[in-house]
Amino acid sequence: MSATRLLVLGVVRGYGRAHGYLIGNDLMSWRAGEWANVKWGSLYHALKQLTKDGCLTDETVPPARTDYTLTAKGEQEFQRLLRDALRRPETRPDTLAAGLALLPSLTREDAVALLRERLAALEVRRAEAREEAAGWAEPPHVRELFGLWEHTADSGVTWTRGLVERLEGGAYPMAGERNSPGLPGTWAILKLE
Repeated sequence: MSATRLLVLGVVRGYGRAHGYLIGNDLMSWRAGEWANVKWGSLYHALKQLTKDGCLTDETVPPARTDYTLTAKGEQEFQRLLRDALRRPETRPDTLAAGLALLPSLTREDAVALLRERLAALEVRRAEAREEAAGWAEPPHVRELFGLWEHTADSGVTWTRGLVERLEGGAYPMAGERNSPGLPGTWAILKLE
């Protein structure tokens, strides 16, 4: 899955209508270049591809700006990508990071349910890595890989449990709740200084 694709859809969705520079400024202010490898070129490529795929529509605004809006197909793709980012533990952290950046787009119940799926998958991954390490013989240094995977899954379990607890405790305004930025077209343009 492309974190850039999810992020672009999410930002366009958040504003309701957005141009490339606005989308890029938001993503760069989130430091998405560091954790999702979003670059200006990949951003504009994603906008063109998402438009070609029918997820976005584009409209030229004089003198030379292009504004994008989300289509029904784009909303479906956004929801699919966001849900997958939260439920599936990936080896690359960019998809989870993109999902977290757009977390308020889900209801609290949906977010918790998806994170519980992630938690279950991480617990299985941790147990499998522990079992592989215990049974590994040759070459012996490869056992360290399984130890790394076990440790990574274990820290993922701890963090995910904490996020579930925070969400269940009412942290962060989620879709459908007061002051939530989770509904399409509800984002205010940030004034960057």
